[in-house]
Amino acid sequence: MTYTIVYEKIKDASFPPGYFYAHIPSLDLTTHGLGIEGAESAAKDLVELWLEEKKGDSVVVTEEAETINSNKEGNTNGK
Repeated sequence: MTYTIVYEKIKDASFPPGYFYAHIPSLDLTTHGLGIEGAESAAKDLVELWLEEKKGDSVVVTEEAETINSNKEGNTNGK
């Protein structure tokens, strides 16, 4: 199965520099790791464990639908 992973640099001061969130929107899962590579590895592990758990519970997990990603600039001055 293939799932989209969206990476987001963590700006939270409680994390050391260089950490990224890895979001898997279609499964509603999020994890994190050091750099893109660490976040990707954590996401792959999380998805594998999550799918094993669902399989053990006899839950059918559907494949992700086609996704389209877009970035939009927002107004940051509150107007």
